[in-house]
Amino acid sequence: MKVKLKTAAQPRDAEATKARILDAAEEEFAMAGLSGARTESIAAKTGVTKAMIYYYYESKERLYEAVLERCFAEHVKEATDPVWLTGDPAVMLERFIRQFLQRAAENPNIPSIVAYEAMQNKGKYYKQVGIISLYRTIASILESGMETRIFRAVDPYHAAVTVVGACVFYFCSRENIKSLWPDKDILSPEMVNAHMDEAIRMIMNGLRVM
Repeated sequence: MKVKLKTAAQPRDAEATKARILDAAEEEFAMAGLSGARTESIAAKTGVTKAMIYYYYESKERLYEAVLERCFAEHVKEATDPVWLTGDPAVMLERFIRQFLQRAAENPNIPSIVAYEAMQNKGKYYKQVGIISLYRTIASILESGMETRIFRAVDPYHAAVTVVGACVFYFCSRENIKSLWPDKDILSPEMVNAHMDEAIRMIMNGLRVM
């Protein structure tokens, strides 16, 4: 009986250990990117050995991929949902942006990781985890809106990049711009909602046919 209990617990223990490793690795990659991250630091934060990290993830690169996959899993899942391609394009775009911003606010590590990914890896892993689908979905919504004359004529992919930029710059530069609101927590629900409303208002006004 004792052997069975120990065996049954092993998968749960393994998953808990892997989750701790991913948590620590996410913080490390957010601070230093792939090239600057040290597995020694990740091991120290996690309370496991470097050998254990490599046992589960084989290499620092594979660990990095696993962190990216976890960070963007819900973004990719939501972006590839065909529901965005039905209904009023203006309603769909606003809903998509709001959902995307809520996800962005939930994990402030993502902007730093993405910035390092661009600088260090030239987008190699960014493409592999499927986050490009987010731009494709926005572009498809914009194309639908142009066809129905709700949105003005734009290059859909350039506009999609601009939409994402208007959404995430707030989070990417939060340490730089926080002095604009010295008495507020820039990541508080109040401030995130204010940014969300402002970003959506500017994006929609800029795209609608006047």
